[in-house]
Amino acid sequence: MKTGNIIRAGLLAIILSLVAMASWEFHLRHQGNKIYYDDNEAMWAHYRGMVYEPSDQSTVFLGSSRIKFDLDIPTWQSITGNHVIQLANVGSDPVPYLIDLADDKKFKGTLVVDVTEELFFSDFSPADVATDKKINYFKKITPTQRFSFQVNHVLESQFVFLDQERYSINSMLDKLPLVHRPGIYPEPDFPDDFGVVDFNRQSYMTPRFVADTSLQNRVKAIWVCLGRMMAGPPPSTGKLDSFFHVIKVATDKIKSRGGQVLFLRTPSSGPMLEGEKKGFAKSQYWDKLLAVTGCPGIFYSDYPSLSNFVCPEWSHLKPEDAKIYTKELIKILQKDKGWTFNKKSNSI
Repeated sequence: MKTGNIIRAGLLAIILSLVAMASWEFHLRHQGNKIYYDDNEAMWAHYRGMVYEPSDQSTVFLGSSRIKFDLDIPTWQSITGNHVIQLANVGSDPVPYLIDLADDKKFKGTLVVDVTEELFFSDFSPADVATDKKINYFKKITPTQRFSFQVNHVLESQFVFLDQERYSINSMLDKLPLVHRPGIYPEPDFPDDFGVVDFNRQSYMTPRFVADTSLQNRVKAIWVCLGRMMAGPPPSTGKLDSFFHVIKVATDKIKSRGGQVLFLRTPSSGPMLEGEKKGFAKSQYWDKLLAVTGCPGIFYSDYPSLSNFVCPEWSHLKPEDAKIYTKELIKILQKDKGWTFNKKSNSI
């Protein structure tokens, strides 16, 4: 083949590829899709690297999905002038992340740990593999990977179709309505509108999800299924004591360096809440967690301003309620826990 023909063929391939991408992007935007971000290990590592900021200028948040939904980061930052470093992860047990920070002698900051009992006190969580992957990625990250993340961020901020969690081939194949064998639990198929992610790692429900009870019921069914998978007898006394010892050692390390740790129990409702009450008695788990560690805590039902939220799918707050919850949480931190921030708002 002549050189000219090769060049023309190459240009034609490039043009066709660009047309295909532009058409796919136009189709997605025409359907009302917006730009969201992949909450992967590179994103987590980006924020994990920020934990060394001065403690009077930032707060680190650990936990599972509830704090990712319930803490409205723009509201927190606008009222307090304090930078949120969101390190919570969907479906994960935050204890390995707590230990990671405790073992990092350079970390001396303020840490809020959200407690979702069935994950926090469990030997197993659906995201255990992802937990190890994120921690190891941060520890072994290379300059090339850092540069690649920055480039990806620029591109992701411009194009909808680059959302790997929704529009990659593998992601779309996973959503095919296949029939599963009896007794086999499929990978949870959460509606796309349930948990979209901003670049600050905040998760939130779209307006469509908030308004559509059929979508909410799909997520409720997933919680029921996961509850059956994870259901088991509560930890024995000896096992629970060993667990509390691990948490105490971790929190003591952070406090010994001048850091502070606060535990947080965010709202839940409906059958989810009833199951949590039966399986994890507050006196046996929450109260003992605070007593053993000597750390302060905020359990939502102890405060009238936090106790009346209704979660659309039993486990997470809708965006408008998250803003209210965040404002009320700041008030409690200031008035009840003695926290101070560099910036105060007249709305407090």
